[in-house]
Amino acid sequence: MAYLSPVLAIFLTLLTGFILFSLLGVNPWHALVTIFYTPISDTYGLAELAVKATPILLCAIGLSVVYKAEIWNIGAEGQLLMGSLFGGYVALSFLDAEGMWILPLVLISGVIGGMFWAGIAAVLKVRFNANEILTTIMMNYIALNVVLWAVHGPLKDPKGYNFPESAMFSDSALLPSLISGTRVHFGLALALLAVVAVWVLMSRAFIGFQIQVMGLDSGAAKLSGFSRKKLTILAMLISGGLAGLAGISEVSGPIGQLVPSISPGYGYAAIIVAFLGRLNPFGIVLATFLMALLYMGGEMAQIALGLPLALTNLFQGMLLFYLLACDVFINFRLRRISPALASTNPTTSTED
Repeated sequence: MAYLSPVLAIFLTLLTGFILFSLLGVNPWHALVTIFYTPISDTYGLAELAVKATPILLCAIGLSVVYKAEIWNIGAEGQLLMGSLFGGYVALSFLDAEGMWILPLVLISGVIGGMFWAGIAAVLKVRFNANEILTTIMMNYIALNVVLWAVHGPLKDPKGYNFPESAMFSDSALLPSLISGTRVHFGLALALLAVVAVWVLMSRAFIGFQIQVMGLDSGAAKLSGFSRKKLTILAMLISGGLAGLAGISEVSGPIGQLVPSISPGYGYAAIIVAFLGRLNPFGIVLATFLMALLYMGGEMAQIALGLPLALTNLFQGMLLFYLLACDVFINFRLRRISPALASTNPTTSTED
């Protein structure tokens, strides 16, 4: 039932969407077809689906590592932005240079940027016991404003007619195309490689076993001699590094420069994807393409049906709500307790 929960959540989301469109006076069948089928009805749409899925997959697979350790990193969005900033800065530093070494350097810088941003939250947690949910959420907004400052200030293109954007990266700093004639880039291959690497880490490596034990029972991990502080920092660095790779893959892939709107919320969507995929690498792949389809479907509904773009966020929220609700009803059973029975049980009150 735990693996059927995402399927049930998707069905309930579609059912609610059907009712919602009916109330809005929109043909519900036409609306659902527009959102979930029209965007991928041709080869161009399928290619764009892969482009949208790449950053979400990288963020989500990284989040699966920290969530298995019971570390609640909500900062993939900020780590993605810092990865794009670090890697973008390096790319702009070598605009006039050529060589095969530039792209690897740019990608590594993006990974370092994400790890740096996640590492701050990790140190705050292990050193000062700061709640990582709060710190990572707040750092998302700091990262966004740092990127905005950079593209409005030191990294703004002097020949860009005062638009808040950097110069276009050189060809040596751009990810090569995977499929000729499409925008599908080498970042997708890196994302799929990351899925396999995380699967090997968590299912075959001893360090992955330690991370999972820490998440299941921190007391058992401590008795076994596992260092919670080291494992926390390691898990956060892996998560942040993959989110940073997602960020630099976006700016050195389909975008080609630093802009204010690097991500429409990929880091937040990756949280839903991680849980929808049951923190399983291959389940996350399937959930990623569904989430990417929601982004494309929301844009299509805005164009074809005149519906607001916020429809994407609405469907994402409903999907997460129903997923959590299904998990509650699967893992727990509701029982009605009579007042007389409740009064005889000291652990239960009639108010409960």
